[in-house]
Amino acid sequence: MAFVPFDLTGKVALVTGGNGGIGLGMAEGLAQSGANVAIWGRNPDKNAAATAKLEAHGVEVLAQVVDVTNEAQVDVAMADLIGRFGRLDSCIANAGSSFGRAKFEDMPTDLWRKTMATNLDSAFYTLRAASQRMVERAQAGDPGGSLMAISSMSAVSGAPGGQPYAASKSAMTGMMKGLAVEYARYGIRANTILPGWTMTDLARPALESEGFRKHVLPRMPVRRWGTPEDFAGIAIYLSSEASSFHTGQEFSICGGYTVF
Repeated sequence: MAFVPFDLTGKVALVTGGNGGIGLGMAEGLAQSGANVAIWGRNPDKNAAATAKLEAHGVEVLAQVVDVTNEAQVDVAMADLIGRFGRLDSCIANAGSSFGRAKFEDMPTDLWRKTMATNLDSAFYTLRAASQRMVERAQAGDPGGSLMAISSMSAVSGAPGGQPYAASKSAMTGMMKGLAVEYARYGIRANTILPGWTMTDLARPALESEGFRKHVLPRMPVRRWGTPEDFAGIAIYLSSEASSFHTGQEFSICGGYTVF
């Protein structure tokens, strides 16, 4: 049989926060490559709209209303996903948010904890549940799988007032490196994706401001902001057999922002 590295037919992928932004961009790329896709999001209307968009590619789609900061909800949703599809081949812990900035000396503890819960704890719950199923499958004689965490350029590029967000995203790198070492024996890969400045609903107010257009955009060699669709390729690659020897790494998808 010919080796078709980017064909995801028969595979099942989960994208948290997959009903919009970068998550939907990745989910659509996976669907276009033949994967059946599960998306987790809290907004039923956005879930429904994303489902229609993904189903247009001729794959099965499962949209689940899940608060990924809730450990119990994550475990129930994962069980439902396995019940529907019977397996999980790739898991993208993408859900996350930023809750504003504050001077570090005045940083509210609630802001720190809310950011960690939304970005880091949710990734831990999701990837733990996914790894359990992948390890079980490997022990039954069917090894393989791909775990991904969506970090941020904030993990490597400092900014005042944003320490909670940067800390939550930096922590993902260490977690994923540990998973890469621990699960290689099962054929499971673990990698981190660091998006650059991307035009999403969350980032739009900043990216459309005069300050960003004047000071940040000129640092982008590609001279444009990223789009959710720009992340389809890396999601497909890391979900496919083409990346079978690629684990424990960080992928900066930033339009060359880090070159300067």
